[in-house]
Amino acid sequence: MTRRLEPILCASIDRRRLLGASVRAVAALWLAGGHARADTFEAFLQGLWPQAQAAGVSRETFDAAIAGLAPDPSISTKPRAQAEFIVSIPAYLAGAVTNGRVSRGRAVAAELAGPLGRAQARHGVPSEVVVAILGVESNFGTAAGGADALRVLATLAWQGHRAETFIDEFVAALVMLQKGYATRAQLRGSWAGAMGQPQFMPSAYLKFAESDEGGGAPDIWRSRADSVSSIANFLAKSGWVAGLPAVIEVRLPDGFDYGAFDLDFARWRALGVTRADGGALPANGAASLYLPTGAGGPAFLITDNFEVIRQYNTSDAYAMSVALLADRIAGRDIPLTPWPKVAPLPTADVKAMQQLLSARGLYQGTFDGKLGRASRNAVHAFQLSAGIQPADGFATKEVLARLRGR
Repeated sequence: MTRRLEPILCASIDRRRLLGASVRAVAALWLAGGHARADTFEAFLQGLWPQAQAAGVSRETFDAAIAGLAPDPSISTKPRAQAEFIVSIPAYLAGAVTNGRVSRGRAVAAELAGPLGRAQARHGVPSEVVVAILGVESNFGTAAGGADALRVLATLAWQGHRAETFIDEFVAALVMLQKGYATRAQLRGSWAGAMGQPQFMPSAYLKFAESDEGGGAPDIWRSRADSVSSIANFLAKSGWVAGLPAVIEVRLPDGFDYGAFDLDFARWRALGVTRADGGALPANGAASLYLPTGAGGPAFLITDNFEVIRQYNTSDAYAMSVALLADRIAGRDIPLTPWPKVAPLPTADVKAMQQLLSARGLYQGTFDGKLGRASRNAVHAFQLSAGIQPADGFATKEVLARLRGR
């Protein structure tokens, strides 16, 4: 690929100003605090005042926001493992890209033709991609969540799960209140703090929320027009390349040796790779070969725009669901090749594989049990070094056994 983008959906609005040593100190203090007493939670909130003040939040806004705020006990029961990281790609897509969602997406695209057209003209992002994200994130605006975002963010920060990130997001929500972008009652969303129809974290709202036709704060809770405009702005500012497909289903020639995964389109053409639908590959740019279920299933070339979609959610399964749903909404039938039946490796096996690949100098990521690009490329490199064919980058029990020397 020609470029790598860092995840920004949950990025701080200004890490140097809002985080610093004092935030780490607050997080560490309450990580060590142990148990959930109301007075302890209140003291934790009061300890966030310096960061809020540094971000431009007034004492009046701060006190009003935290008044009566109590920890949400339901947070501890929420799943920490996201489905897009632990189920197979075909299984995830079966739930995300349904005929009903495709049909509804086409209807929404027609209903919002005006706002979508304006957003595409401003940002160069195809309307079907924006509608697909709206569909996956909030069922086209009908399932945005009703949790108190401030309460959720404060609870997550206090419990210590990615504490610094959630402290940043809590302060960003206070900035929204301070600037009059939202009322206290509007700050509603998912159990993890993502808000409105686009499911923006507060920092993402501050960076990317955009009114359809200007005038007033973007309303991502009630306005689908503002929501689609904000999604398009998010993708554009994350590096969207106009006119470049995110995902292209391809046919590999007989005898393909799987020696390289990252090439420009001219090289892919020279190797005999063709589009599955008979169309032409893009004239310019680069792409990575992606075989979600190994050499026996559909083959795709994924581009920089696939990486842009991953800024919304760093899961490959998520990005595939958005890209394929967008294609279906636009009337392109994909994939044409049937999915084989595959069973995903258990998280513990993936972690073990990552550790073994790291020991061989092939993997430099975290041992998180999530099969993403870094793990896939490491598996591919191991297959090539061990003479395993096809070297398709697909993590299997057989690959794990070879890594273990069995």
